[in-house]
Amino acid sequence: MEKTVFAKLKTGFSILTNTIAAAMLAAMFFAFLLQVGSRYMPRLLDGLGISGRFPVLDAIEPLGWTLELCLILWVWIVFFGCAFNVREKDHVTFDIFYLAAGARARRIMALIAAASIVAGMVWAFLPTWDYVDFMRMRRTSTVENPITGDRIRLKWIFIIYMVFMAALILRYGWRFVVTWRDGPPDDHHLVDHDPKHPALRHGDDAV
Repeated sequence: MEKTVFAKLKTGFSILTNTIAAAMLAAMFFAFLLQVGSRYMPRLLDGLGISGRFPVLDAIEPLGWTLELCLILWVWIVFFGCAFNVREKDHVTFDIFYLAAGARARRIMALIAAASIVAGMVWAFLPTWDYVDFMRMRRTSTVENPITGDRIRLKWIFIIYMVFMAALILRYGWRFVVTWRDGPPDDHHLVDHDPKHPALRHGDDAV
């Protein structure tokens, strides 16, 4: 029963984070279209010889905030996606030595890797937070808060990196526990446990 509830919560959380990431990607693409359209619309009208016939289109001027918004959304998409959307098997891994090792050696390597990531992120967490918190002194150049109309403090732009670091600490801390308890996590590696029946991953061709 507990596993079923946990599985439902995990699935719901995954759907939510995927939706948020997709919404940010759609917003970035829309802002990019606005940027291109506002910059080249006057030239397009001149090229077509219809400049002056449509006052609404003639009034269009290049939008400065679209470029900065695209950059902000890109930063959020990258770190939000890496924190919540990208699975372990989605990463590019150089696992030649890992696959050549036995189960005990793979367990040791997995423990060292997880512990190193957690230790590095924990060690860098507070200094990184000091810098992010310092960025409250600076604001965006063109992007404004749609509610208050104020420029956004850069602290809230870079806060997503702190979320990313916290997610990595929790993810690989839990991975360390699971590896210590259950053995090496080979779910995202092609490990041939049975020479007579080689394992196949998605995208591999059966021979």
